[in-house]
Amino acid sequence: MKIHFIGIGGIGLSALAKLLANDGHQISGSDIRQSDITDDLALNFGAKITIPHHADAVEGVDRVIYSAAVRPNNPEYQRAKELGIELLSRKESLKTILGDKIVYAVGGAHGKSTTSAMLASIIPNSNALIGAISKEFGSNVRHADNNRVVFEADESDESFLNSNPYLAIVTNVEPEHMEYYEYDEERFYNAYKNFLNLAKVRVINGEDGFLSSLDIDAIRLYPSKDITNIEFVLVNGEPYTKFTLKEFGDFEVFGFGNHIALDASLAILGALEMGETIENIRDNLINYKGIKKRFDIIQNYEDCVVIDDYGHHPTEIKVTIESLQAYKKLRGFKKLNVIWQPHKYSRTLDNLQAFVECFEGVDELTILPIWSAGELKVDIDLKGAFSRYKLHMADKIRRKDGVVQIIQDNNIIQEYHQDLITAFGAGDITYQIRGEI
Repeated sequence: MKIHFIGIGGIGLSALAKLLANDGHQISGSDIRQSDITDDLALNFGAKITIPHHADAVEGVDRVIYSAAVRPNNPEYQRAKELGIELLSRKESLKTILGDKIVYAVGGAHGKSTTSAMLASIIPNSNALIGAISKEFGSNVRHADNNRVVFEADESDESFLNSNPYLAIVTNVEPEHMEYYEYDEERFYNAYKNFLNLAKVRVINGEDGFLSSLDIDAIRLYPSKDITNIEFVLVNGEPYTKFTLKEFGDFEVFGFGNHIALDASLAILGALEMGETIENIRDNLINYKGIKKRFDIIQNYEDCVVIDDYGHHPTEIKVTIESLQAYKKLRGFKKLNVIWQPHKYSRTLDNLQAFVECFEGVDELTILPIWSAGELKVDIDLKGAFSRYKLHMADKIRRKDGVVQIIQDNNIIQEYHQDLITAFGAGDITYQIRGEI
C-alpha cells in the first residue's frame, strides 16, 4: 500500500512508518519542520517527505495515518477526507499494524522506553518499536524477519489497548495525561487493568501501589527483596549498575540507579517467560547502551560532563537527580547544575509542589520558559515557587565549545564549563543543550 503519515517526524509515528516500510509498504509523510528523523526516513526508508504540511501530499495514497497532534483543520487531513482516503489516527492504526504480530508490550508511567530498549537488547531476534532512540541500533525501530515485536505501549490516549499484547510488562502506574481521561482516576486505572487483561503473560512491579492491588495472574517482581547487591560503577567514565536478581545471579547494565536495576529486572523476567535462556539474557543485556535523551551523556570531558535527560515529570526527575548525585560523587565533581524546561502548563500546575521538591540537592537551577506543547498560556510564578534555590530565570541556553551558556534578554548571565551539568525537559531543550539551535 501507499501510506502517508501526517506528523511523521514524531518519535511514535516515525516508528510505525519504518515498520511498515520494512514490511514492504511505500511510505510518505509530512511535518512542520525537517529533523534527523525525517532525514532518516527519506534516506534509509525511501519516504517522500513534505515540509511543511501541504494538501497535495496525500494525492494518490491508499491510507493516511495521523498523529495525535494533528487537528481536523490540517490541509492534508481535509484533502484526504475530500478524496475519501481512509483516515486513521495513530491509535486506530495499531489494530491493523500489530493485529497479526506477537507483541511484547511495555507500559507504565515511568521507565517504559528504557525497559523496552532493554527488552529489545535481550531478545535480539525481534522487531522493535520504541518511543526513543536506542543507542544500540541507532533508531527507534529495528527490523527482524519474524512476527515478534517489542513495543513501547502508550497510555496517554489509551492506545496501548490496541497493541495486541501477548506479553505485557508494566513498570509502575501513576496518574498522568489526566486531561485525556477527563480527570477521572477510575477510568485511568481501568485502562491499565484492561491492558493487562489483554495479555496472555504479565510481568508487573509487585511493589507499585496500584499494581499490587490487582487480583490477576502475573509474575510479580518485588524490588526490595528480589533485587540485591546494587552497585554503581564507572566503565570508561560511563555509568553502569550491577545487581543480583533473585536466584538468577549477577547482571550488569548501562545506566545508574535503583530504577535501572528495576527496569532491567522486569525485562529479564519478561524475556525468560518468552523462552530466552538466562545465559543469553545476561550476555545480551550488555549490548544495551542506553537511549537518547535518557541520562544521555552528550559531553564527556574529564572536568565537565553534560547530560541531556527527557525527564518531564517530578517522579522521573527525582530518581534521575539521585542517579546524578551518585555519578557526581564517583566522578569527583563538586557541583550539579541543572537546567529545566517545564513541559506543558497543565503538568506544571498539577505537580507544582512536587516539582519544587524534586530538584532538592542541586547547586544551581535554571528555569526556561514553559514549553506549551500547544496549550494556552497560563501565568505561573515559577520564580516565587522556586525561591529556595540558587535560581536563574532564562530565555534559552546554548552549548558552544564545551561551555553551557545561560541567556536572558540576549545577554549571557551565567556560564558552566566545569563539573556536572544536566538539562531536563521534553521540549526543544534537547536541541539547545546539544548546540543544534
